[in-house]
Amino acid sequence: MRTIQAADEGAPPTTALAGRDAPATIRLAAILGLLATAALLGIVSATAGLGLAGWIVGLAAGSAASALLVTARMRGEPAAIFPADWVTLSRSLLIAGVAGLVADSFGRPVSVAALVTLATVALVLDAVDGQVARRTGTTTALGARIDGEADAFLILLLSIAVSQDYGNWVLVIGAARYVFLIAGWAVPWLSAQLPPRYWRKVVAAVQGIVLTVAASGLLAQLTGMLAVAAAALLLAESFGRDVIWLCRAGASARTRRVLRVAVTVLSAAIVWGVLVAPEHPEQYSFTAFVRVPLEALVLVAVALVLPARPRRILAAVAGILFGLLTLVKILDVGFYTEIDRAFNPVLDWGDIGPALGVVRDAIGPARTNVALVALWVGVVLIVGGITASAIRITTVAARHRRGTVRGLAGLTAVWALCAALSVQLVPGSPVASTNTAGLAVAQVRDTRAALRDNRAFQQSLTGYDPAASVPASDLLTGLRGKDVIIAFVESYGQVAVQGTTFSPGVDSVLRQSTASLAGAGWSTRSAWLTSPTFGGISWLAHSTLQSGTWVSTEQRYAELTASHRFNLTDAFHEAGWRTVSDIPSDEFTWPAGSSFYHFDKLYDRRNVGYHGPTFSYASMPDQYTLAAFQRLELAPGHKPVMAEIDLVSSHTPWAPLPSMVPWDEVGDGSIFDPMPGRSQSAIAVWRSAATVRQFYGQSIQYSMSALTSWVTEADDPNLVLILLGDHQPNTTVSGAGANHEVPISIVARDPSVLQRITPWHWQDGLLPGPSAPLEPMDAFRNQFLDTFNARPAG
Repeated sequence: MRTIQAADEGAPPTTALAGRDAPATIRLAAILGLLATAALLGIVSATAGLGLAGWIVGLAAGSAASALLVTARMRGEPAAIFPADWVTLSRSLLIAGVAGLVADSFGRPVSVAALVTLATVALVLDAVDGQVARRTGTTTALGARIDGEADAFLILLLSIAVSQDYGNWVLVIGAARYVFLIAGWAVPWLSAQLPPRYWRKVVAAVQGIVLTVAASGLLAQLTGMLAVAAAALLLAESFGRDVIWLCRAGASARTRRVLRVAVTVLSAAIVWGVLVAPEHPEQYSFTAFVRVPLEALVLVAVALVLPARPRRILAAVAGILFGLLTLVKILDVGFYTEIDRAFNPVLDWGDIGPALGVVRDAIGPARTNVALVALWVGVVLIVGGITASAIRITTVAARHRRGTVRGLAGLTAVWALCAALSVQLVPGSPVASTNTAGLAVAQVRDTRAALRDNRAFQQSLTGYDPAASVPASDLLTGLRGKDVIIAFVESYGQVAVQGTTFSPGVDSVLRQSTASLAGAGWSTRSAWLTSPTFGGISWLAHSTLQSGTWVSTEQRYAELTASHRFNLTDAFHEAGWRTVSDIPSDEFTWPAGSSFYHFDKLYDRRNVGYHGPTFSYASMPDQYTLAAFQRLELAPGHKPVMAEIDLVSSHTPWAPLPSMVPWDEVGDGSIFDPMPGRSQSAIAVWRSAATVRQFYGQSIQYSMSALTSWVTEADDPNLVLILLGDHQPNTTVSGAGANHEVPISIVARDPSVLQRITPWHWQDGLLPGPSAPLEPMDAFRNQFLDTFNARPAG
């Protein structure tokens, strides 16, 4: 981009070309521009293809660029075409080619290579014309302005091209220059001449380079989106700095005063708000923010006694710290909403990846990437905005010391009085707030506790385990010859069957299913287990049940699956069963399935022959999962099978939902093709919490109907089914403060199986009542093995 600094400093442009033949040279430039545009578009059309729309837009862009340059130079003093103008004209013609390709891209695929090549050459020439102008002594403000408009137009075109893959938000980059121009017409002081600034040129170059690379497709989409978002933030910073300079230089004293007061009030509101914001989602209300934060009082008090430079450093450090703690609060709100506990800074980073996987399955990869970019930009803006606000309020406080001291004394007195009287407008939210300081202390405390807890857990994995010492001949003798299925029903929690608007429908299905099973000769017993997880991360429950250890975090899961802990699958394998895992939601190899659980066979969405539609997170309906398992593993004469099957039709977001079909019509799953279109989409369902709860209840009804009808359909007298929930659904369904209890049931036809569990005192039927036994999920392994082994472990 050509600088205007030389012209501003008085360096006279060379006039050698400004002789009597200047008008002829200018007319020649106009003719050559038109001819060259047509020739360039012809080459693009012959090599990469160019439709009618591309020709029209390309010719229009080239003609307009030539006309702009010619008109400007005809009116200039002197009237001449300078050497750098030929470079600028060449750039404009290349940009016209980019315009043609971008216009053509709305109707058909275009050559990415051609677009990137033209844009790249145009960007390279952007540096050349400035060098030419300076070396020939022909640098002018007019030339710099024309060059800058060419840059802006190229960035607009590239943003349009990139937005087709990344989303319309990218258009903000291309539109920024023109929004600023229009704003200058409406607000005169915004149209004043800006002083030269090298950083402005760097930012403009970054926009072009990043957009060109993004358009090339060389980057993964998420990486490209993050790069474009970073470029957009740089652009916002550059424009923001220019606006501030223009305001100080050209706005009236009244306007500047109003803006300063507005910025100060906004800064105070931001710092105040983030310091008193609660960590629990149910605590959010207007009165929760009517509190006095001690942290703000201390920051202002210390800032008043410090010199300017230390004060700014203190404010910046405090602002960054406040910003990071605000991010922790946001994570806490998310964790309380989804899994009913606070975010742990040591143990919970591993939960973010699986959560993104669920979101990606629910709304699609493109929307997920947009959400991630928005989240990344939001993080930068949150920390940056809070830091800038802290610097602003400390600067204003130091500038108005007398008034600040009076206000600080009054607020400190209010804080002390409210603290002494324990005043609370909202339960759990004292008016005398130490919210953020308390959060910082809690994070340090939780970090230390997590490290201690992790050491204790590792010791438990390497300690003596009586269950692992039982001889194979004594393992599970009470189940020999039986097919034992452990079926986890996703999100099947206590709220599904007790005390909610949707539980009557689920209870009705369970009672009907109990009666149907009894009519076919099956008996059922049920109780409660306390799950180690809530709202998600199902594999924590699976591993807890299997291993007899309390696996409540991703880190614990990783340590468990890297150990040699004896699990239920090991017991069945050693006792002679064929062991199988069936996880229809998986689409990648599961290393722990072989290395830790030692399953003989792993089924997932890739190898069960499904050719039907997906249902948001659920890659296939539960009915197909069970039908495929029956076909693949329970053929006549099969070896006794022990299997863990994960049923995911009841997985969040609970939409769209499948419906039952006759078992003999399941086939390859194509019968389910019309069903997603008949149900509401996940996005539509999640607009209302009431609709989310309704669909959750329906999903549980479907999963339980599919599972229990499969039992009667299979008609395997040696089948023993252990069905249970993995965790309660998230707080949107369960409500704040829900427990972690899930139902568990055993279904069997052989009376000897249920006779053995009589000491457990489980209740009859699939629907456990409030007085049914309750045990932690990690107790099940030992209870189960002690009951069905030849003799208890010891």
